[in-house]
Amino acid sequence: MKKNKRCISLMLGFVLFVVWMWPAVRSDAATSSELEQSIKEKESAISQAQEEKKQLQSTMSNIQAMVDSLESSKNDLEAYVKQLDGNLAEIQSKIDELKKMISDKEEEIEETQQMLDEAVEREKEQYAAMKVRIQYAYEKGNSNSLEMLLSAKSFGELLNNANYMEEMNAYDQRQLEEYQKNRELVETCKTALEEEQEVLQQAKAEVEKEEAGLETLISQKEQQITAFQGDISNKEAALKEYEADIAAQNSTIAALEAAAAERKQLEELNKPKVTYDGGMFQLPLTSYKRISDEYGYRMHPTLGVQKFHNGVDFAAPSGTPILAAYGGTVVGAAYNSSMGNYVMINHGDGLYTIYMHASALYVSQGQTVSKGEQIAAVGSTGRSTGPHLHFSVRVNGEYVNPWNYLK
Repeated sequence: MKKNKRCISLMLGFVLFVVWMWPAVRSDAATSSELEQSIKEKESAISQAQEEKKQLQSTMSNIQAMVDSLESSKNDLEAYVKQLDGNLAEIQSKIDELKKMISDKEEEIEETQQMLDEAVEREKEQYAAMKVRIQYAYEKGNSNSLEMLLSAKSFGELLNNANYMEEMNAYDQRQLEEYQKNRELVETCKTALEEEQEVLQQAKAEVEKEEAGLETLISQKEQQITAFQGDISNKEAALKEYEADIAAQNSTIAALEAAAAERKQLEELNKPKVTYDGGMFQLPLTSYKRISDEYGYRMHPTLGVQKFHNGVDFAAPSGTPILAAYGGTVVGAAYNSSMGNYVMINHGDGLYTIYMHASALYVSQGQTVSKGEQIAAVGSTGRSTGPHLHFSVRVNGEYVNPWNYLK
């Protein structure tokens, strides 16, 4: 009877030992060294987040200083526009960087939250197993260990039982260490999560401030261009400058067309002729389609005279993606004081599309683009008085109505 009780007690001890060990033998269990590595990674993330917060505080654009510096060039509209566009490009670059940081930080927060959830779940399992083991050890105490040793029928079994007890004690210690490390990881993850969320919120706030600064400068430009062109005493000079401005635009575009024609002749010696297949264009803006100015003759908004408008203006917020209306080869992607940042695409058979006043360019000369591919972002660079896309179509050196090709 006593022997049966001893066997039952030993079996119970073995079962409880397996229960105690089970969290560690699972495939997703973490060792002390793995937990230590995770803690170091999160501590590094905390330091990085703190440094990012400091950098965000020190890299804000000084809009007032930019406005003040423009005063000296107000009498020279072209110089004024170039200087202001440089400021706009600087701010837009910061906005793009901040948005990239926001995207990265959201991914980091998701990873940290997942690591925290796993650590909390592991902590619950470890704590439950420890409670079972502690209760068993309290109830049985040293008598169970002595019973195991005395129950040995041979010296070999005695050594096995002693080895089992030693392993069990060592395992108890390892489990306690892992539990403590896991607790440390939980707290470190919580701290990292708080720091990363603070960086995220600060970056979002900085984007709003930078975008407000962008609008301030665009407003400054609108006021200056309107004042310059609307001043009666400047009327004749403004008209001449406008005509010269359009002539300069056309000269730049004609030069690009001529260069493209030369390249085409050279390419045709080795490649089949590229032709326009007659397909319909897509709208260059998909999210915003409000037309702020149509193609054709119109009353110029500030000069007060009838002038020909060689494209369609699509009003949209700064940063809105500009898409290639049709597939082709980029023959121009640069800055011009009149067109601002612009892209010009050759579609074959003398057909070109032009996209003006962008805040940023994402393609370069010689690049092949597909219909619908993002090529730039809406802005207000060049002779522009507000964020919009000026979209033009040319056929054999002449402007044509874009609606003839758009869906």
